[in-house]
Amino acid sequence: MKIVNINGEVVLAAADSELINRDLREGKLHLKVKQDFYGDMRVSEDTFLSSLSICTIANLVGERVVSAAINANYIDPENVIRINGVPHAQLAKID
Repeated sequence: MKIVNINGEVVLAAADSELINRDLREGKLHLKVKQDFYGDMRVSEDTFLSSLSICTIANLVGERVVSAAINANYIDPENVIRINGVPHAQLAKID
């Protein structure tokens, strides 16, 4: 997981740890799960969900990360795409 502040936005990027440095491709979809973007901070589910509560933008990839966000009602399951079978979701909070 990684959190950064960019232009007044709190951006959270999180991925299941086994996906770091993987290159996901399916048709026209391509996602590089780079450690410099998704970070190397391993956290508990509670810490991840707490971080989701304060972020304004999130980029999430992986079964555990996306499922936790769905179960906590941050992500609608209908808005999840799969790339090479791996779930990917994005979140933008608008006030």
